[in-house]
Amino acid sequence: MAEFWRGVQDVIGWFGRNLILINILLAFIIVFFQRRDPKAVWTWLLVLIFLPGVGFLLYLILGQNMHKRKMFKTKAIEDQISGVILQQEETIKKDEFYELEGELKEYTDLVYYNLKSANCLYRNDNEVVLYADGKEKFAALLQDIENAEKFIHVQYYIIRNDPLFWTLEEALAKKAQEGVEVRILYDSMGCSIGNRMREADWEKVRSHGIRTAEFFPAFLKKFQLRINYRNHRKIVVIDNEIAYVGGFNIGMEYVGADEKFGYWRDNHLRIRGSSVLDLQNRFILDWNYAAKENLFANSVYFLQQNVRRRGSVGMQIVSSGPDSKYQNVRNNYLKLINKAKSNIYIQSPYFIPDDVILDALRLASMSGVDVRVMIPCKPDHPFVYWATYSYMEDLLDAGVKCYTYDNGFLHVKTVMVDGLACSVGTANMDFRSFCLNFEVNAVIYDAATTQMLEDQFLHDLRSSTMITSYAYERRSLRVRLKEQISRLLSPLM
Repeated sequence: MAEFWRGVQDVIGWFGRNLILINILLAFIIVFFQRRDPKAVWTWLLVLIFLPGVGFLLYLILGQNMHKRKMFKTKAIEDQISGVILQQEETIKKDEFYELEGELKEYTDLVYYNLKSANCLYRNDNEVVLYADGKEKFAALLQDIENAEKFIHVQYYIIRNDPLFWTLEEALAKKAQEGVEVRILYDSMGCSIGNRMREADWEKVRSHGIRTAEFFPAFLKKFQLRINYRNHRKIVVIDNEIAYVGGFNIGMEYVGADEKFGYWRDNHLRIRGSSVLDLQNRFILDWNYAAKENLFANSVYFLQQNVRRRGSVGMQIVSSGPDSKYQNVRNNYLKLINKAKSNIYIQSPYFIPDDVILDALRLASMSGVDVRVMIPCKPDHPFVYWATYSYMEDLLDAGVKCYTYDNGFLHVKTVMVDGLACSVGTANMDFRSFCLNFEVNAVIYDAATTQMLEDQFLHDLRSSTMITSYAYERRSLRVRLKEQISRLLSPLM
C-alpha cells in the first residue's frame, strides 16, 4: 500500500513539474486540432493561463470534443420515409404544399428546411394536450401506462430514486408482468446526481422484467465525469398510440415537492397521431445505440399503418445533437424569431443565446415586434443562472420585455410566434442544448395550440416580475461580478 501511494505522489509530482508544458500542449490542440467557436477557444485559453491546474481538470471534464460522427444508424428510418420526404420536398418546390394554409403558409420554408437538414416529416393529423403542471402530467402518464397493451418505451434525462419513480416503477412492473414490453433508457450523468439511481436499484427494476439501457456510461462506474454529450431528451411512447415529450423529468421536484424550488412550472405535450411514430423512431435510435440492440428488426415498432389519425395539428419532430451536421433545434428557434411580425414569447430556464439569436431578438424588438423573455427568479445551476441574467441588459436596451417567474422554478423550454407556430421540447436557449446535448423538440404549425401556449405564457406573467432598466442598473456589485464571471465562462456551459 505504501508503494502505491508513493506511486500516486510521483505521478502528481510529475504533473506539477510539467504543468506548463501540458498547458501549452493542450492549448496547441485546442487551437489547431479542434474546430471550436472562437469564443470557446479564447475562454479555454484564459482558463488554462489563469488556472493552470484547475483548468486542466476542467478540460478533462468539460472540454472533450465529439467529432461530427454519426452515432445513430438511421438507414431503417431513411428507407421507410425517404419517398415521403422527397414527395413533400417536391410539392414545396412546385408551390403545391397545401397542408399549410392562410397565414401558416409563410412557414413552408421552415418545413422545407427541416426536411432537408434532418429528414423531419411534416405530419398534419395530430392531437395535442398541454400539461403545465407535473402532477397532472404524471397522472395522465400513469393512466396511459395502465391502458398499454403492447409496449411502453420510456426515456428521461433524470430519474431520481424517490417516491415518484417508485410509483412509476410499480405501474411499469405490473404491465411487464402482464406481458407488455417495457424499456427504460436513462442518461448516465442525469441519473448520477441528487437521489441517484444505483446499480442495485436498476437490478431491482430489471427483476420485474423491465429492460434498461444506460446512455453514455462512465469509464469508471462511480465517477461520471463526462458532462458533455448528455442525452437530455424526455420521451415516452406507448403502443404507437400515445407519445409524451417536454421538460419534465422523473423526480419529486417536478411535481412541486421540493422546498428549495417550490412549484415547478414546465411544459409537456401528450401527442396522438402520426408524429408519435417520429418520437418512436427517435427513441429506437437512442435505444439501439445504448443497448446495442436493433429494434428496427421488428416492424411492429415503427410501421406507419399502426398509427391512426387523431386530429389536425401540423407538426415536425426535430432532434439534434453533437453528431448532427446542423444545429437543427437552434436553427428552428432562429427561423421562428426571424418570421415574427407581431409577437415572440420565449420561456427558458437557461438563456445564453449565441450572437446571431441575440441580434435577431434585438432586431425584431427594434422593428416593432412585441418580444418577451421569461426566465426563473432562482437558480438551480448558479453559474448558468447568472450568465442568463447577464443577457437581460442586452435585451432591455433593445426594448425587449424581460421577466422573472416568481411562483417557484421555471423550467419551460418554449418559443411562440404570432399565435401561429411554436416549438416545445427539451432544448434550452443555450450553447449546451444547441451543440453539446442530444435534444428533441416538437415544432408545431397550428394556431390553436400556439394560442394555448401563449395564453399560458400570459397567465405566467401574473406570477412574474418585470425586469426594468432602472432596477437592473442598480444591481449590487456582487451581482455584477457574478454575472461577468459567469458570462465569461458561458461558452463552456
